Amino acid sequence: MADPKRPSECTDMSEVRAEIDRIDAALVDLIAERFGYVERAWQLKKDPSEASVPWRIQQVIDKVKTQARQRGLPAEMIEMVGAQWRNMIGWFVQYEEEKLRKLEASSGGPRK
Repeated sequence: MADPKRPSECTDMSEVRAEIDRIDAALVDLIAERFGYVERAWQLKKDPSEASVPWRIQQVIDKVKTQARQRGLPAEMIEMVGAQWRNMIGWFVQYEEEKLRKLEASSGGPRK
């Protein structure tokens, strides 16, 4: 695989698209890696109420928005990134709650 090109190094749309495809694949890899940690998180928690930690969710979103701002993204995109992160975290929280509820039901109560 060729080294990644900077946007200014792309000379035609096929090169731009190839770089966007490369970035998309890397994003999917990172989301899959993040999911692995979510998978481990629910295994360490004791009951479904531990899946959602509002202060932590806000901390993560604020951090991501700060990073987006530091990278020079437009204000509208920073808000969109924050919203997408909130959506992704919401899905992960629901996933953890479901796993913990199933575990609780199969074991007759919360873990100790």
